[in-house]
Amino acid sequence: MSVVSTRRWYAVALMFGCAFVMTAYAQSYPTRPIKLIIQYPPGGVHDALARILQPQLAHGLGQQIVIENRPGAGGNIAAEFVAKSAGDGYTLLVASDTVAVTPHLYKSPGFDLFKDFVPVTKLATFPLALVAHPDFPAATVAEFVARAKAAPGQINFASQGGGTLGQLVAEQFKALAGIDLVHVPYKGAGPAMTDLVAGRVQCMFVGLSVAVPQARGGKLKILGVTTASRSAIAPNVPTFVESGYAGFVAGIYSGLLAPAGTPANVVQRLNMESARALRSPDVQARLAELAAEATPTTPSDYLAALHQEYDRWGAIIRERGIKSD
Repeated sequence: MSVVSTRRWYAVALMFGCAFVMTAYAQSYPTRPIKLIIQYPPGGVHDALARILQPQLAHGLGQQIVIENRPGAGGNIAAEFVAKSAGDGYTLLVASDTVAVTPHLYKSPGFDLFKDFVPVTKLATFPLALVAHPDFPAATVAEFVARAKAAPGQINFASQGGGTLGQLVAEQFKALAGIDLVHVPYKGAGPAMTDLVAGRVQCMFVGLSVAVPQARGGKLKILGVTTASRSAIAPNVPTFVESGYAGFVAGIYSGLLAPAGTPANVVQRLNMESARALRSPDVQARLAELAAEATPTTPSDYLAALHQEYDRWGAIIRERGIKSD
């Protein structure tokens, strides 16, 4: 056998050997606890979703699921941590919609969304609502727009911070409705809601699950929801679509991302167990309490959704001149 032939034989043997090892690894996965990394502090919708799924995923995968919160830098700290982790299926990111937003806002976010991650599945979507202080002279989206047009630049809207989805959705609606609102960024949803309830700002886009209890307590009013159809937890509140803004559908969503290099069989196992967990009656009931919708997808469909969100918010950020702070 020639030297060239021998080298080729070794190369083929090595290739098949590696394939065998990876297949065996995927079939035995998992053999130790799995970490779910959250981009925000405990108490938010992404953290709540992870904790709702935790027991079902642990049962399906046969391993402990450990939830670890790594907040900061608009979610970039957690995303960078997972991007730099081993692609072995044991460190995963419960990714918020911000993974498709922050690359447009930070020069060095610490990760490349489409090179450093492998999509596993979308998990759930949480609808938003436009809310206002009870004294604000508008009870519907139409009345809100009319008021804004009559007083351009005189209505303040709060957000969870510069470049957050609360601001981006408001900027999109401003452009769609042709109105001028003044952005007031806060360091998180809590301080923003405190000032909204106190009347220091007039309106805000916030998660519907947060808006409903506040509205029931008379602390704010819900003008419209961003779902395609009315929500079961706020059936009397019209959608923006009903209010004449076709296509204005938005929400906060969570997905599951693995580090690049994670074996395809491991990704498929995680995808299958995530979908199974999301179909659980207990999980469905608890998501309903948050006005959330389970939205499991294939890895390829989640990748397509990430590209779509990346392009969508990138265009809005450039057109509106939005900054991170």
